[in-house]
Amino acid sequence: MSTKTLQNISEDSISYRDGRYSGLLRPFLYLTDLSLIIAGASYFFDDSFDLLTYGIFIGVCWIIVSMQFGFYQIHRNTNFTTLLLRLLKQSIFFAFIVFAFFGYYYELNKDSLYTFKYIGAVMGLIATVKVSIFFLLKNYRKVLGGNLRHVAILGANKDTEQLKNFFEKRPDYGYRTQELFDVKKSFNLNQFTDWVLENNIDEIFCSVQELSNEQLLELTDFADNNLRTLKFLPDTTTVLSKQLHYEYYGTTPIIALREIPLDDPINKVAKRAFDIVFSMFVIIGVLSWLTPLIAIIIKLESKGSVFFKQARNGLDYKEFTCYKFRSMVPNKTAHLHQVTRGDHRITKIGKFLRKTSIDELPQFFNVLLGDMSVVGPRPHMVSHTHMYAERIDKFMVRHFVKPGITGLAQVSGYRGEVETEEDIIGRVRNDIFYIENWSTVMDLKIIFKTIANVFMGEEKAY
Repeated sequence: MSTKTLQNISEDSISYRDGRYSGLLRPFLYLTDLSLIIAGASYFFDDSFDLLTYGIFIGVCWIIVSMQFGFYQIHRNTNFTTLLLRLLKQSIFFAFIVFAFFGYYYELNKDSLYTFKYIGAVMGLIATVKVSIFFLLKNYRKVLGGNLRHVAILGANKDTEQLKNFFEKRPDYGYRTQELFDVKKSFNLNQFTDWVLENNIDEIFCSVQELSNEQLLELTDFADNNLRTLKFLPDTTTVLSKQLHYEYYGTTPIIALREIPLDDPINKVAKRAFDIVFSMFVIIGVLSWLTPLIAIIIKLESKGSVFFKQARNGLDYKEFTCYKFRSMVPNKTAHLHQVTRGDHRITKIGKFLRKTSIDELPQFFNVLLGDMSVVGPRPHMVSHTHMYAERIDKFMVRHFVKPGITGLAQVSGYRGEVETEEDIIGRVRNDIFYIENWSTVMDLKIIFKTIANVFMGEEKAY
């Protein structure tokens, strides 16, 4: 892997991924739709109707059904027919859910007509809101030029020309082609990656039949290490991995390199809600009484602050201040050199704090502040992040999500000191697997395993 592929990792070379996802749109639509459902029930049914029970039942069922059908998975390349089909599916199952509720709690007789009117009115309003936003966003991109994605296309052939023409004819998609490169005519990949960074290109569409395997690998490394979106125009005569994500722009098939579950705003909201509740539980239930005790013991043994603060890299490579209980005597190398086995800088109480991972507990304040998550890739000190970004392939992928207090790599044996190259490679491999396969169930498993490891003890907890 060439160092040129990685570029010099800096704030200038890492483009912040704003504008990629309308982070508040889906939560807003969820709240709007559920509000219309509850308000409609309040209007159509009498005072004896149990609105609270109905709201909880319908709310849970609505979210489950909508996630199953991808009701809120409307992207810039989603066509209107798909939107209408999803509305129809959601309406049918909403009707089943409503009648299931009434069938269980009430007798379905003369009120059935009212129920049909209620379903029709609510779904009509929801459809109006959804279709209105759909066309408003399209016109916002087309007329006002907002919510744009700047793209580069690699390869000059029929498919890439077709894609370029499609983007030009459909400005409502919000893609603006900055350049189409003919890779057969004096094409230099290093010059291209420099150009991508200089021109703030958001997405790269690459024709796989135009580049060699080595060039594709280098391009993939560049996209991962510089937080760019890479999509492929496939050679339709070959068999492709079923794990790659297919999309269509008009009639042109596109393959997305990676889908990240936590890019979905609803998943973000779910994870953030869990983080807030869990961190508040730890802060109020544990840190409220444990912090004064730890502070007294730390102060009695050595001079210095109770908390150790260190700059680390988080989501989208942004720096934040990470908090820990101080486990070492104050020293000038704390921000440069990682703790090693038998490190003379560690205090007596520090050994206990690190062995039991109690020194990490103040990071729940980082979670509450939104800098970290309970579970995610562990953040490294800034100096180490720069070093590993230049040495370790795909290290920067870890910054697609918030860092965590614990993570899959840590419960898989890759915690503590990085003694060999395999340690950091294994950590990155586990972190990428977590990013691509995240689920709430996975988070819970990692948390339970972390707690178990605290009581069982870990060899590298020093």
